[in-house]
Amino acid sequence: MLSGVLAYALWGILPAYWKQLSSVDAVELVVHRVVWGFGVFLLIVFATDEVAALRVALRDVRLLALLALSSLLLAINWGMFVWASINGHLLDASLGYFINPLFSVALGTLVLRERLRPLQKVAIGVATVGVALLAWRAGHVPWIALMLAGTFASYGLVRKTANANALVGSTIETAIMAPVAIIYLCVIAERSGGAITHGGPSTIVLLVGTGIVTAVPLLLFTKAARSLPLSTVGFLQFLAPTCQFLLAVIVYNEPIDRLRFASFAPIWMGLILFSIDLWLAARVRVGVPGTAEVPARASSRRKLWYVSFTKAPVFLAWQRKSDVTQTSSDVTRAPASGELKPPSDTRSRGDTTN
Repeated sequence: MLSGVLAYALWGILPAYWKQLSSVDAVELVVHRVVWGFGVFLLIVFATDEVAALRVALRDVRLLALLALSSLLLAINWGMFVWASINGHLLDASLGYFINPLFSVALGTLVLRERLRPLQKVAIGVATVGVALLAWRAGHVPWIALMLAGTFASYGLVRKTANANALVGSTIETAIMAPVAIIYLCVIAERSGGAITHGGPSTIVLLVGTGIVTAVPLLLFTKAARSLPLSTVGFLQFLAPTCQFLLAVIVYNEPIDRLRFASFAPIWMGLILFSIDLWLAARVRVGVPGTAEVPARASSRRKLWYVSFTKAPVFLAWQRKSDVTQTSSDVTRAPASGELKPPSDTRSRGDTTN
């Protein structure tokens, strides 16, 4: 969970970094991200002694096919965002980041058969209202936003099914894209020189730094995508555009009207509800005192009725009047099987000792 939160928080404040490179062509900036990102990934592979894992992954044909697909989806996503940025479609691009989590949740439930808890469904429904308001405010079918959301949500799905850790997978992805990026840099270097030739020392340092700001959140994201349900990863994606919203309003003083603010409110409410659900589910997993899991089958002498509002430890025990009265302390958990069973009596049934 922490990896996902950090990944989207970093992506949320990343526009502040790109503003320092506003003099660089957007396409060239993306190409630099690929090249320097590949270099950073490769350095981390050698520094963490993951070379053997990388070699094993490179011999897996199925894995290479999946990572080739994920790298294609990532390249399309980056390219679409760049095109939207330089052609005056930033509103559609920002809308895509809000629609993106809904796509991930849909893929998680439809493709991976992930089951949503009731409170998660409520959170998604509330957030969908906010996204619908943003789309309605745009005034047309947001094809750019749909393309951005669809490609990145599909990227998360492919990375979840690819049997490779975050570092190895991201290294292979950028390695697949790197040849095209290097060719592009060679072409612009021959024609006009590019930002590396004409930029100052600060620009060159920032361009090289794009590898770090690309690698770190992507590693965190892929780690979260492999360890968390896709629906949870999808909903965490609301953090990035929310951070961008706060950055734009508080730091860069961009104006905001009432309708846009009203559109953000349901999204934030959905985030709060989803976070509450995850917190309640975590309490069950760590075994908070006073909680218990519902057994697979209720015994014939006792019926267990439970309320599965969030699959949190809320259950009601009911006994027929003819049953022998037992206190709640009479029910203990078997350490090995995890099932509920009554404590064994000190005397056997056939013992007639007084």
